[in-house]
Amino acid sequence: MRVIIIYLIVVLISFAVQQSSAQTDEDYRGKVELLKKQKDQIAEQEKEALKIEVEEINKRYEKNQISFEEAKDLKESAAKKRALNIENRIAIVENEILLLERNNGNVLKAEALDSTGYRALEINLDLIRKDGSSVLWEGKRRMKKELKYDRRTYSDFVLAVGLNNALIDGQSINESPYKIGGSRFFEMGWSWRTRVFENTNFVRLNYGFSFQFNGLKPKDNQYFVVENNQVELQEFEYDLKKSKLRMDNLVFPIHLEFGPSKLHKTEKTMRYSLTNQFRVGIGAYGGFNLGTRQKLKYDRNGENVKDKLNRGYNTNDLIYGLSAYVGFDGVLLYAKYDLNPIFQDAAIEQHNISLGLRFDL
Repeated sequence: MRVIIIYLIVVLISFAVQQSSAQTDEDYRGKVELLKKQKDQIAEQEKEALKIEVEEINKRYEKNQISFEEAKDLKESAAKKRALNIENRIAIVENEILLLERNNGNVLKAEALDSTGYRALEINLDLIRKDGSSVLWEGKRRMKKELKYDRRTYSDFVLAVGLNNALIDGQSINESPYKIGGSRFFEMGWSWRTRVFENTNFVRLNYGFSFQFNGLKPKDNQYFVVENNQVELQEFEYDLKKSKLRMDNLVFPIHLEFGPSKLHKTEKTMRYSLTNQFRVGIGAYGGFNLGTRQKLKYDRNGENVKDKLNRGYNTNDLIYGLSAYVGFDGVLLYAKYDLNPIFQDAAIEQHNISLGLRFDL
């Protein structure tokens, strides 16, 4: 079984590398398209700056701080400066596009935000009059908020339910002494999902913590008994309405998750979405047993009896195993297998196995 799992991991990683390369190419092409849009914005931004400068010049003229001719000269000077700015900035963007294409998208200019998260438009009025004197004025106006924040880690509440049983050495699952439909598991916890690579979301690391509740219901009116440090099943003296052993665990799973995602870019955010996307995860978990208890319900001399027995039942304190899931969006087929035996020092080892549905909410 372990050989098959290792083979699957190798195949999936190989597939992930191919998909990562393809998505990286798509990513950088998206950046190129974004830069082309910025070229159109450059002219608008410089025109806005020119408008502010002209307003300032007009205010000075209205206050009789400069003459009509001086105001006219200053406006012409400002217009020439902004025209050159447009030409130079467009050239910079075009060179950046060439740089991106030449390096397959590994270079991208970072834009700084001020402490409030807004991009500040700084206006420096430094123009020369015809007589050689200068006009100095500095101002700052906050432009539209630009959130370039790339959220690399997301979190989900995890809920899983399904069938539980045990694989016993030398027996098939059909020979299990536990009810196939009656033995169930429940799991809940919290997970974090972090993108592994910078420019693609195809490979993620999914990690967190979970509380697992694994139940085993014996067949044929049997219950668990500890004798000579061995846990075994024996027939109960009364007709059992319910016989169940429940093991409560706290584990810390970690999965390598693969799958495509949709990239959404706006002026404020860049987000990768897994909505309606296929994904698969392979990993492991480790933790410890919080407690084990057995519940028995039966009739004794016409009286309904409910016994809750907290005796430890010689279950392993350390829990570790393999797990995997596959599905779409937040609904996944989920399987887990404990590598540790259920009972310590057992003559015949039993390993807990579960299959069900996992929901990332």
